[in-house]
Amino acid sequence: SKIGVRASRERQFSVRGRFSRMAFSHALRVAVLLLGGTQLHALRIIPHTQLARVAQSRSACRRAAAPFMMPPPRRGQRPMQKPVIDATPRNEGVPFETLRVVLDVPGGSDELLGVMSKADAIAAARDRELDLVLIGAKADPPVCKIVSYDKFRFLKEKKKKEQQKAVKGQELKELKMSYKIGDHDYDVRKRAAEKFLGQGNKVKFSILFKGREITHANVGRDIMVRMAESLEEIGNVDSPPKVMGRQMIMTVSPKPKTGK
Repeated sequence: SKIGVRASRERQFSVRGRFSRMAFSHALRVAVLLLGGTQLHALRIIPHTQLARVAQSRSACRRAAAPFMMPPPRRGQRPMQKPVIDATPRNEGVPFETLRVVLDVPGGSDELLGVMSKADAIAAARDRELDLVLIGAKADPPVCKIVSYDKFRFLKEKKKKEQQKAVKGQELKELKMSYKIGDHDYDVRKRAAEKFLGQGNKVKFSILFKGREITHANVGRDIMVRMAESLEEIGNVDSPPKVMGRQMIMTVSPKPKTGK
């Protein structure tokens, strides 16, 4: 009967939630092509109730996944960054059973408590209301420190910021010279280099040879060596004088400051 044929066609072309949007559209076009009918005919084959059910199921999936999806950044807005997690093992998170333990002494040097088991070290830390923090995983046995974890993390972040500040604050200053430089100009370059090195910056000396002047490279090297010897008390030569194309270059970095 017509009702039976229509029911069989509905079962044949029903998507039942298994087709994606693209596959569903393709199946609809194929149905129209095979039956030689119109789009309205195809919609009669796949009832509106089933289309609504598929749309509702897709909307429900999107709503369920929404809490776990990060919204895209707006124009001019920086993308969200993941929170920084401190992975320093401490207390029960220390992955070693035998440890060399030191005790943090405020205002003094650390006190060595000796080699002990992980359980004894944690107990010693809890008796002092402190934490057991791993500070030397590659040592034999690994080294842990009994210290306030908040204090340890604060000092660690402070040291990291100081290192980043030191690297960021260092600049490369270039001083150009000639292989025919006079004594006055030489002294001016020397005083400028002393100033830059005193500020914690690197200094790059360069001599440019034009045309046949490259034959006087030995004279330029002697000037570079003389400058390096003049600055040896406050600077270290990173790269000795070397010819690169038609330039001779030497780099000097400041010596690290020693505390009293």
